[in-house]
Amino acid sequence: MITVELARQLVEAGVLWEPAPGDRFTIDQPNVVGEVFWISHLTIDVHTFHGQPLLGFNGTTEWALDSVTLDTALWLPREDQLRELLGDRLTTLRREDDAWVVDVVDPDAGHATFRDADVECAYALALLSFT
Repeated sequence: MITVELARQLVEAGVLWEPAPGDRFTIDQPNVVGEVFWISHLTIDVHTFHGQPLLGFNGTTEWALDSVTLDTALWLPREDQLRELLGDRLTTLRREDDAWVVDVVDPDAGHATFRDADVECAYALALLSFT
């Protein structure tokens, strides 16, 4: 899974999130960061209040949460979402020793390679090179 630090870097780089069922996120607050939540129509749903998108926690008893705003939620994109964000710039993904290697091409800068032990982190590093 992508690290919280890389997810923060994606936000800082301007990568936008439109919450949808199946998305993972954490709440970027010291007492809950690292706890992973999934958007689902059954437990966590996206709704709007006064024009502000909210993530509503439906029927949760273990957390004292009703809803959180998107600015406190930190998206943890999945591998397929990161691939989609890379689009045609992604050329290959391969395994070398104990690392995932992502090759991308930028029409302006040429070819670049990014590696990480986690495939989602390798994709995120590649995506950050374009922001």
